[in-house]
Amino acid sequence: MDERGLRVRVVTKNGWAIHHAVITVTDMTGEQIARAPADADGVARTRPLPAGAYTAIVTAVGHMPSVSTAMVGQAGAADLGTVMLAHQGGAELPPPGPWTIDPAHSSVVVTARHLGLSSVHARFTEFGGSIQVAEHVEHSRVAAEIKAATVDTAVAMRDDHLRSADFLDVERFPLITYTGTHVASAGADRWTVHGELSLKDVRRPVELDLHYLGTGPDPWGGTRAAFRATTELRRSDFSITYNQILSGGIAAIGTTLRVELDIQAVQGERLPQG
Repeated sequence: MDERGLRVRVVTKNGWAIHHAVITVTDMTGEQIARAPADADGVARTRPLPAGAYTAIVTAVGHMPSVSTAMVGQAGAADLGTVMLAHQGGAELPPPGPWTIDPAHSSVVVTARHLGLSSVHARFTEFGGSIQVAEHVEHSRVAAEIKAATVDTAVAMRDDHLRSADFLDVERFPLITYTGTHVASAGADRWTVHGELSLKDVRRPVELDLHYLGTGPDPWGGTRAAFRATTELRRSDFSITYNQILSGGIAAIGTTLRVELDIQAVQGERLPQG
């Protein structure tokens, strides 16, 4: 492999290679001299260039471009080192590709007001899903499902009532599903996930407010990404209208539910063994 030419490695602010980046080289008059795409490691290298000064423009779809001056020596080579591109419109999600939700290190909690005074927290103990991060981040997708019968409030009698036809009707509708079709930037490290929630016999649009917490290695040799997402649902929108009116006209159960998701996802299409 010819080691000459103008070389650059292109990464995100988190250090992930941007393998769809392109370097374009122009001379001082603005005429294009060379152009080269990056490889899987984010490294782009042009053909050998005549000695002189050049303008190097590094671009990637969805990212802000970088412009710098490169001095090429008599050997026809120069190295720009590592160039970091910022994501357009805010922070970026993890590298493109499949990610698998790890239920053992994630939680799904739903909170309802009780007696107008305090809150009752319900946790679902069995769920799973996948996240597909797209090259164009806005096209990223989510698919998740929850086993409705695994609702747990730490009170057996209440849990049985929640599983009944008054609430989740788990015999007829064993799964709660969510399909996220695209995302939109909502600020630094924050996104809005647009999708649909299927609960009982109703399917409605639901947006998730998503906070991306970053990525890092795990003890099993994999890479993990962490997210926190929240939304609020009206019970009546999903045919959950049961209530008990107490003296003074106070409803036993609030009309809205707050959903909180703490998610760890493992890079790849399956979870590690063990």
